[in-house]
Amino acid sequence: MHYDPIKKTLGQVFNRTPWLRRVFYHLLDLLLLRTWHVHRELRTWAKGRTEEPLVILDAGSGYGQYTYWLSGLSRKWQILAVDVKEEQIADSNQFFRQIGRPYVQFAVQDLVLYQEPNTFDLALSVDVMEHILEDVEVFRNIHASLKDGGMLLISTPSDQGGSDVHGDGESSFIEEHVRDGYNIHEIQQKLRTAGFERIEARYSYGEPGQISWRLSMKYPIQLLGVSRWFFLLLPFYYLVTFPFCLLLNWLDASRVHDSGTGLIVKAWK
Repeated sequence: MHYDPIKKTLGQVFNRTPWLRRVFYHLLDLLLLRTWHVHRELRTWAKGRTEEPLVILDAGSGYGQYTYWLSGLSRKWQILAVDVKEEQIADSNQFFRQIGRPYVQFAVQDLVLYQEPNTFDLALSVDVMEHILEDVEVFRNIHASLKDGGMLLISTPSDQGGSDVHGDGESSFIEEHVRDGYNIHEIQQKLRTAGFERIEARYSYGEPGQISWRLSMKYPIQLLGVSRWFFLLLPFYYLVTFPFCLLLNWLDASRVHDSGTGLIVKAWK
C-alpha cells in the first residue's frame, strides 16, 4: 500500500488552522507507539539540558510532530528540521511562525547529500531510514554533522516483522519502504562503518505494541486506502479502540523486549 497519498490527505485536513494541527500532533503522540519510545529517550537526553543553548537536527521531519514536541521543552534550543517534501516544509515553516517559535526552522534537504560539520548536539531520525537505500551515506553525514559527544537517535522497523513482513514471500505493508527492517546487529555495524563508536540498540513493538499497531494504524490505513469516506468513520472507530491502544502502548513502552518489530537505536560521536 502507498502510504504517502494518505499522509498527504491527513496533512491537508489538519493544516487548516494552527489549533487543528496541535490537536493532530497530540493525537499522534498518543496513538503512535514509536512516539512513546522516542519521547522516553528524548526525556532522558534532555535532563539538565533545557537551559543550554543546544542545536538539534530533525533528520526527516515529516509532519513536524517531533520538532514541535522538542521545541516545547526549551526556547534556548535551535532546531533545524529537514525533509525532501517541499510542501510539508512550507506548511511547517508557516505553522511554527504562527505559533511564535522562531528558533525552529524547516528546510528542504536530501539526507544522502546534507552535511553541516560539527553543528548539532542531537540528531533525530524517526521512521526515515527504511525509506533510504543509501543508509550508510546518511549515517556518515549525520556523524560529520554532530559535535563531539553528540547523539543520534533512530526509530526504525526491525527484521523481526517490521513493515508487517513475516516471511520471504511477503512484501512490505508500506510500499515506500526500500527495506523491510533492520537486523539489530546490521544497523549497529553500519553505524560503526559511518564512524560511530558507542552504540546502544533495543527492540520496540513487542507483543503489546504489535497489537496496538494493528488497531491504531494498520487497519485504519487499509480502510482509508479503500475509500477516503472512511475519514467520516474514524472518530467512531477510535472511540472504541483508543483506550485499548493507550493501555497496549503503555505496556510496550514500559517493558524490555527480547524481540520486536521495531528498533530504538542510540549512537554517539
